Amino acid sequence: MPAQTGASATRYVLRNAVVLSMDPEVGNFPIADVLIEGTKIAAIGPDLDVGDAQVIDATGKILMPGFVDTHHHQFETALRSTLPEALLFPTNDTAGKLNYMDFIIQKMSPLYRPEDAYSSIYLSGLSQLDAGVTTVVDTSQINHSPDHSESSIAALKDVRRRAVKAYSEGYGPETKHPAGIRDLVKRHFSSADQLLTIAMGTEYVSPTFAESMTLVRELDLPIVSHLIGNLMKGDEYVDYLAQEKLLGSKVEFIHATNLRDETWKKIADSGAGVSIAAPIEMTMRHGSPPVQTALDNNVQPSLSTDVETTMTADMFTQMRSVYVLQRNEANQKALAGATENPTLLTPADVIRFATVEGARVAQLADKIGSVSVGKDADIILLDARALNTAPLNNVPGAVVTLMERSNVDTVIVAGAIRKWAGELVDVDVTKAIRDVEASRDFLLSAADVKLNQFE
Repeated sequence: MPAQTGASATRYVLRNAVVLSMDPEVGNFPIADVLIEGTKIAAIGPDLDVGDAQVIDATGKILMPGFVDTHHHQFETALRSTLPEALLFPTNDTAGKLNYMDFIIQKMSPLYRPEDAYSSIYLSGLSQLDAGVTTVVDTSQINHSPDHSESSIAALKDVRRRAVKAYSEGYGPETKHPAGIRDLVKRHFSSADQLLTIAMGTEYVSPTFAESMTLVRELDLPIVSHLIGNLMKGDEYVDYLAQEKLLGSKVEFIHATNLRDETWKKIADSGAGVSIAAPIEMTMRHGSPPVQTALDNNVQPSLSTDVETTMTADMFTQMRSVYVLQRNEANQKALAGATENPTLLTPADVIRFATVEGARVAQLADKIGSVSVGKDADIILLDARALNTAPLNNVPGAVVTLMERSNVDTVIVAGAIRKWAGELVDVDVTKAIRDVEASRDFLLSAADVKLNQFE
């Protein structure tokens, strides 16, 4: 591994890779090199003359942009898979023994100490780095006190990957949300040239929503909000933002389920971003993932993982879910005799959702999302000669239909190698797991919840 990767004076080249750039102006290459100087991509092409740059042999590897997860509640990692069968809200029927809002938000979340927030966010970040997710929008609903916010930010920094802290509500008398964002911006987010950025996380149904909007205007902040039509007044929220001239490209709508046609037109016309978490939406009764609806309205969605209490947080799962969902719906229409059917998604389409569109929705399109000269070197190398992929016959198809996290060989963030030859670099994984297990034990004990690992 090259020494001091990511340092300003470091130059290294990834040789003989299969380059899937996701940049139409760059194109794709069966065999090519990518030169990295400091944090940036300096050159792309076959047989580059790189002088004395250090050489990394990437033969048999697919080189592509790192994945971007545009919505992930990372603080919940200690409670992974506690709700595999749960629905989002309480229901009047018998489906689901537990619901997410009651168990996680009302019961468990208020019990989190600052150290619990840290251990969950840190382990979640390492896990996603291991899976090739180089950027996350952390939907941070754990700002119960200034200490909770500080611990959350410390964890994001210590993972050393790109992150947007969507500063969302906290619970209890010590929460400073939303006004606390002023101090956080001043102390942690004063520069755009860093791995961490910030957005206002807020919900239209929140009692502090009006104050959040005042701060959005004052500090010129992006907005990150859940948008569920019939459950969270989604149509009314979009109407409000449009009337207040806040609806635009700096807004990210999560889920965007069960919305009126006219609401979708407003989203499309404004350039606002949409984040679809298809496995969660289908499992937890958010409503059908609006993949085809977004496409019909000329909205290119991003993808997100949402909550690990119910589903895994890798982007291979997200891409495959969206791919087969849209194709199934379109195919069913064709089988029913329809003569005008939606265009079937391709593997390249869903990879674009997971990279290019993710970067746009996260307000980072000028820095990441494609392998392009001048952009930050957020790059992953995927092993295409592994047992589950060899021989390599179709590059986008292999990524979407065959691969999973074990294929992620190397992960680079802003020029710094964070995973090398299948192993995370400079990380004590055993300690990180031990810390989150201790946090899990504390939280369950404090909530008087008995863990039954088979139910």
